[in-house]
Amino acid sequence: MRPNTMKALEKSRPEEGLWMVQAPVPEIGPDEVLIRVKKTGICGTDIHIWNWDEWASHTVPVPMITGHEFAGEIVELGRNVTGLKIGQRCSGEGHLIGTDSRQSRAGKFHLDPGTRGIGVNEQGAFAQYLKLPAFNVVPLPDDIPDEIGAILDPLGNAVHTALSFDLLGEDVLITGAGPIGIMAAAVARHAGARHVVITDINPDRLALAQHVVPSVRAVNVAKEELQSVISDLGMSQGFDVGLEMSGSQAALDQMVEALVMGGKIALLGIPPGKSPVDWSRIVFKAITIKGVYGREMFETWYKMIAMLQNGLDVSRVITHRFAADDFAQGFAAMKSGKSGKVVLDWA
Repeated sequence: MRPNTMKALEKSRPEEGLWMVQAPVPEIGPDEVLIRVKKTGICGTDIHIWNWDEWASHTVPVPMITGHEFAGEIVELGRNVTGLKIGQRCSGEGHLIGTDSRQSRAGKFHLDPGTRGIGVNEQGAFAQYLKLPAFNVVPLPDDIPDEIGAILDPLGNAVHTALSFDLLGEDVLITGAGPIGIMAAAVARHAGARHVVITDINPDRLALAQHVVPSVRAVNVAKEELQSVISDLGMSQGFDVGLEMSGSQAALDQMVEALVMGGKIALLGIPPGKSPVDWSRIVFKAITIKGVYGREMFETWYKMIAMLQNGLDVSRVITHRFAADDFAQGFAAMKSGKSGKVVLDWA
């Protein structure tokens, strides 16, 4: 029987922290489904909301159930919903879009300027139940477990970024060995890149990158020069493709210098505030730059599920698992800078 209330992790007050509360189970509309949440992943966005930094305080209305990385099963269908069924395992796209913009009407849903995010602008997935438009539901195949389903959102960021350019036979530089950067390294290798180098200054993250993707070259740029790595790997001119995942201006500058003439950069990392950029260097090296936000809806989901079913293994990027009631330990692990993905169990 459908309960009236549920356990939920909420930003209840405009200050640091999150609080476990009892909240009403969402009422769904005719085009929505109700999902019983089983697993959720903690994202960097959730850390910003926990910390209540400048971005969060200007973006997130309070109170707000946070969280947007999840896997669960459908327990209720709106009257207009077709193609889905009760008991179906699923994840879902956390970006809620409109249908009136030029981008949406052209089928470029991920570019809709009116996009709103669950757990940021709308009630989110850190809860026992989540309502979601049926349009956003992504069914999970039986061979993808719930905890991988719970990190498909960040894996999708990695896939969207990595597959922005052709990687087959290319040499790829990834700056930023956070969980998404590490997953991007796994995707690049799976997509046929020749050499994949990932850089950071955090030795724990670099060790995790080597653990998740043993064939990647992990480089601590505080101790090793990229130019020596290029020479060691026998790349006469540099890297063909750069994936910037750190949001660090220094990392972007290093990437520009390490790319070949005509190299390509996909930017996912978000710098804090404005950054000085040597545009003349970018122009004279004829570098192509693409900004990446979220996932392509729904091509990225198709690609990453296909790759997972065809041997892509990102399971070792999950380093910590906690019961939902132990969420504070999960957030502490994330904030330590020593974890990979952290998964909370709501079952």
